Amino acid sequence: MHSELEKELADEIGLQEPPIHQFTRPFQEFFKVEASSGIILMAATAVALLLANSPWAAEYFHLLETYITIAFGQFDVSLSLLHWINDGLMAIFFFLVGLEIKREILIGELSSPRKAALPIAAAIGGMLLPALIFVAFNFGGTGAAGWGIPMATDIAFALGVLALLGSRAPASLKIFLTALAIVDDLGAVLVIAVFYTDQIAWAWLAIGILIFLGMLLLNRLGVRAPMAYGLAGIVLWFAFLESGVHATIAGVLAAMTIPATARINTREFVNWGRRALDEFEACCDADAENNPQPTTTEQRGLLQALETAIHHVEAPLQRLEHSLEQPVAYVIMPIFAVANAGVPFVGSLIDTLLSPVGLGIIFGLVVGKQLGIMFFSWAAVRAGVADLPEGVSWRHIWGASWLAGIGFTMALFIDSLAFDGEPALLNSAKVAILVASLISGVVGYLILRTTAPVDEMSTGPAGAVQAPAQG
Repeated sequence: MHSELEKELADEIGLQEPPIHQFTRPFQEFFKVEASSGIILMAATAVALLLANSPWAAEYFHLLETYITIAFGQFDVSLSLLHWINDGLMAIFFFLVGLEIKREILIGELSSPRKAALPIAAAIGGMLLPALIFVAFNFGGTGAAGWGIPMATDIAFALGVLALLGSRAPASLKIFLTALAIVDDLGAVLVIAVFYTDQIAWAWLAIGILIFLGMLLLNRLGVRAPMAYGLAGIVLWFAFLESGVHATIAGVLAAMTIPATARINTREFVNWGRRALDEFEACCDADAENNPQPTTTEQRGLLQALETAIHHVEAPLQRLEHSLEQPVAYVIMPIFAVANAGVPFVGSLIDTLLSPVGLGIIFGLVVGKQLGIMFFSWAAVRAGVADLPEGVSWRHIWGASWLAGIGFTMALFIDSLAFDGEPALLNSAKVAILVASLISGVVGYLILRTTAPVDEMSTGPAGAVQAPAQG
């Protein structure tokens, strides 16, 4: 969006592109496509699988187990490279998840009970039924701890598939799936915090809670500098790491403390900005249009004041969310995939998939997700507490429920927690996650691909799409 506005401005004022843009533009266009993050994730997964089954497999796994130590005074953190990725880099991913959750609660699809009812109901169904199906296959067995794996939805992959569908995926369906995935992520965070924490060092947890309260106080005092929250967030992460509660939870808690309000409202900004631009224009040289000149001292002052106003009209939460989206999607998540998706294909693939863990994950993601989302969505609409989004039919919801079965990133993450130290179960789960995510993505795409676009569907008197009769 920003690049499009910049291009329009450049065309309007006749700004010439530097020659380097001829080489970088194809990459810029690729990264503007929503599906590009999913494509990069698939490529990273392929690289991981190739490395794990290549002559360099031993070096690949040895590299992931290499320990890296960072010391600061008497404090030090010594973790394997795999744990630095899963506990460190993924804390940034969870920080972004926390920002998205907070935004949706404040101004998004979760900001009112009526708007939030459908995605919350769908997410609850999409978490409960997969977990129950997994438990049914693994009750009392060695893989019982993995019940949280099929609860997850990978929002990047799911939205990437929707982006490939164009007009056959209404914007309101994308909003619904995004809200569902965010509630799903919140559920996953709670599951990780409560059920995948072995031992708690209460002193360190108390320190972490005090730091969190201190960050909330910074918010109340009107501190908006990212550096202050960043430094406190690092200490919060270290405290949670030492406490035994998974360190990525610190990312979500830190996000909850980021200010979400602007210092000046949009109307004040527009009025002040117009006056500043009028003053800027009054300072222009008469021949400036034909002979561009450096700005004057007065103009530089106005530009700096305008830059400050632009900074204050956008909430820190929005700025951070926007600045982290691409680094997380194109750097952190692919690194996570390369480190975690590598599974050696040892023995029979069929036996792996037919193991209790494999069956629990595949049936949980492929069957449990769609049935849970569909039934709970139907129940919410039937009970009158929710409405179908405008322009969305039950077939759209069905297709989206299949896409929610793409577990991938979060499923692999929970897998690494559930089966840490148990390589056989860990690898079986990885294979099942990849297979189930592939099936869910393909079937979901085909369902939505064969669903008529909104303008081709039957509409009522007010032009609203008619949902199938209920009863």
